[in-house]
Amino acid sequence: MSSVAKFKPAADFVSKAHIKSLDEYQKLYDESIKNPDAFWTKKAEDLHWFKKWDKVVDFDFRKGEVKWFIGGKTNVSYNCLDRHVLAGHGAKTALIWEGNDPTESKTYTYAELLTEVKKCANVLKAHGIKKGDRVCLYMQMIPELAISMLACTRIGAIHSIVFGAFSSESLRDRINDSSCKMLITQDSGVRGVKQDIPMKINADAAVAECPSIEKILTVKRTGHKVDMQSGRDIYWHDEIAKVNDDCPAEEMDAEDPLYILYTSGSTGKPKGVLHTTGGYIVYASLTHKYVFDYHEGDVYWCTADIGWVTGHSYIVYGPMANRAITMMYEGVPNYPDYGRFWQIVEKHKVNIIYTAPTAIRALMKEGTSWPEKHDLSSLQLLGTVGEPIKEADWNWYNEIIGKKRCPIVDTWWQTETGGILITPLPGATATKPGSATLPFFGVQPVILDEQGNELEGEAQGLLAIKAPWPAMLRTVYGDHDRFMQTYFSRFPGYYFTGDGARRDEDGYYWITGRVDDMLNVSGHLIGTAEVEGAIGRTEGVAEAAVVDFPHEIKGQGIYAYVTMMTGVEADDATIKAINESVTKHIGPHAKPDKIQFTPALPKTRSGKIMRRILRKIAEGAVDQLGDTSTLADPTVVESLVSQRK
Repeated sequence: MSSVAKFKPAADFVSKAHIKSLDEYQKLYDESIKNPDAFWTKKAEDLHWFKKWDKVVDFDFRKGEVKWFIGGKTNVSYNCLDRHVLAGHGAKTALIWEGNDPTESKTYTYAELLTEVKKCANVLKAHGIKKGDRVCLYMQMIPELAISMLACTRIGAIHSIVFGAFSSESLRDRINDSSCKMLITQDSGVRGVKQDIPMKINADAAVAECPSIEKILTVKRTGHKVDMQSGRDIYWHDEIAKVNDDCPAEEMDAEDPLYILYTSGSTGKPKGVLHTTGGYIVYASLTHKYVFDYHEGDVYWCTADIGWVTGHSYIVYGPMANRAITMMYEGVPNYPDYGRFWQIVEKHKVNIIYTAPTAIRALMKEGTSWPEKHDLSSLQLLGTVGEPIKEADWNWYNEIIGKKRCPIVDTWWQTETGGILITPLPGATATKPGSATLPFFGVQPVILDEQGNELEGEAQGLLAIKAPWPAMLRTVYGDHDRFMQTYFSRFPGYYFTGDGARRDEDGYYWITGRVDDMLNVSGHLIGTAEVEGAIGRTEGVAEAAVVDFPHEIKGQGIYAYVTMMTGVEADDATIKAINESVTKHIGPHAKPDKIQFTPALPKTRSGKIMRRILRKIAEGAVDQLGDTSTLADPTVVESLVSQRK
């Protein structure tokens, strides 16, 4: 990889950076590994604790046991809001909300946000929500979503946010898995050209099969008329008007649960990733400060949806713990036109933008005229998340958006990790397009071979982590056996990430993608089994197999091979029905990009589908199919190749 260009941080950026050199990074990194107690004590003391911890960390990866700041008492809502207001910063901007409509935006100060959060917390308490109860949040990107999160954390309720594009069935399954007591939603949503996303309708359909739900709290976003069931359904504005804004923050143990967030599993059943309180907020705030080199007054915009972990850690919790000006955006990159992101940057004088390669590709495809119409001179730093960024996309981002003066931080992490694990530090790390570069403080990545041996120096293999970091998940909600099986069973003593990686001559890490049956579509992790199951519910479908293939916008697209029942002919109506089934059971983001109908799938004699072959066909690499002699019927491959989409 020595031929890859290296980009050094610009001198004027370095001069004001928190960490100004690779030597400074190395010194801090070494301390975080060799003396984690001292390192994390110093960092945790920047936050507020009702009671200091007795011990920094205790873990045993062989048993799946991890604890941080043991015995410490704190509260995430207090650290994100009260702490700043009590220190005299209440008048400072906390949240800038930009609506789908370019003429609509709102700003909240830290004091205003604290008042709203206290009122919301009192509404939750008035309806029986107490510490340890689960509350499901199913909303688009509206301010009430952030307010609800912080209100839950204030009283010790555990929030479970379900992405607003998920179907009612996906919502139902997630509510039932964690027995949520309340659902908070909105009447309907707007996003891009969609002006009536049926949020409450979906919620009602889900809750019809959710016996644990006692109340549905509904925000009036559009004013569209929705059904309100007497005794169960209540409106946000009515309830907020009934309560005061006196609500002390609950003292939470550092290891008390903070939130559950569902991520796709390779078995088809989503996993409820559980994050806890103390370690998570310490790590989210520290990574936000150093990775984005955040300084007071910077306008910071993470374009993610709060329905994903990126929005949890880097729209709400990390930035607000740092008293940042954080933005949330209701719409999409191309509404009302492909200049929307850049119009927002100009309007709010955004200094830091954190977005996904899939968004960059979609905007890049439209050429340079859109960004050239807007003043992007406020930008100081660019970030990417969700998947490795390709060199061409990196160069466009660097040259057209950053004007070659903004460092790019290409961050690697997961829902399970709670925060960024491998990343450049913008004032210290020379970057290489496509590489996540070096580990963050306290993170000890290793590359393993298939037998679990650690590989030294330049190497390619399986990415694992050999020691805990404060924000890592503690379990899969209600299923610790699955937690152990998924993350700790393949390589005992290590957290296995499920990703492959390469380490180059400079010690830089390059993520090579998932090694199990998972798809990474536009940064959304989707289980192949989930998609196959949804396709299989379509009338007339006998069997389906899905694989990924290179997609110029999404990074990976979904290629579905579908076998129909004997005597059933596939037509355009079948394709429509398949897409409707996937949308209904998972959501529109999981619809196949290509569907190839086939009378049979390539299987071994034991009945295992040879996905390797399907993937090569989908990629168009038909000269790399390898050995097909183990197939029960090798002629199936010829048919698949000739009919390839």
